Amino acid sequence: MEKYSISKLNKVVRGPKRANYDVDTINTILDSTFLCHIGYVFENKAIVIPTAYARKGDKIYLHGSLKNRMMLSLLEVGEASISVTHLDGLVLARSAFHHSANYRSVNVFGKVKKVEDPEEKMNALKCLLNHMVPDHWNNVRQPNEKEFKATLVLGITIETASAKIRAEGVNDEPEDLDLPIWAGVVPIKQIAFDAISDNKLQKDTKVPNAVLNYVTNNKK
Repeated sequence: MEKYSISKLNKVVRGPKRANYDVDTINTILDSTFLCHIGYVFENKAIVIPTAYARKGDKIYLHGSLKNRMMLSLLEVGEASISVTHLDGLVLARSAFHHSANYRSVNVFGKVKKVEDPEEKMNALKCLLNHMVPDHWNNVRQPNEKEFKATLVLGITIETASAKIRAEGVNDEPEDLDLPIWAGVVPIKQIAFDAISDNKLQKDTKVPNAVLNYVTNNKK
């Protein structure tokens, strides 16, 4: 079982018993969503924004416009920190102090490079789209030359990472267990509803199987 070595950078300090450095576990969490939060500095101000990503091997791919200030800031520094979180439940305790949440989170740290090779760049864009809706790339018009040149793609090589996972019930104080107060967990999950077709579709244009499959797999 491959693990990331623990360093000052990736070490989970608060709640270390929930820490996980297993590469497969971290990749599974990364692969089960497509939105991350990225921190960067712009004109001496710290900024965090959400953005789409995809993982392929030990690389995280991002894309944006050629003037995207986050992308340019990451390129300038040459390093990135990426955070991904799944909210799995609200943990409602007897006491206000012990209210919590169940979650799966990952922090990734890596080196940033601009993807210059046209084949890798196109494959990265394909990976980004298919990471959102598996196998959807072949259902769309792919980037033309103008769009391709106007898109900046970054590859972040994962150097280290850590996960933090809480998947348990209420942890109340022993003296509170006899209180007549409800406690428990409210599970939470992001789900998909039936696809809504654009009202300007050409006649007899059907919803692609990739979209139907995505909806079916994420309805429950």
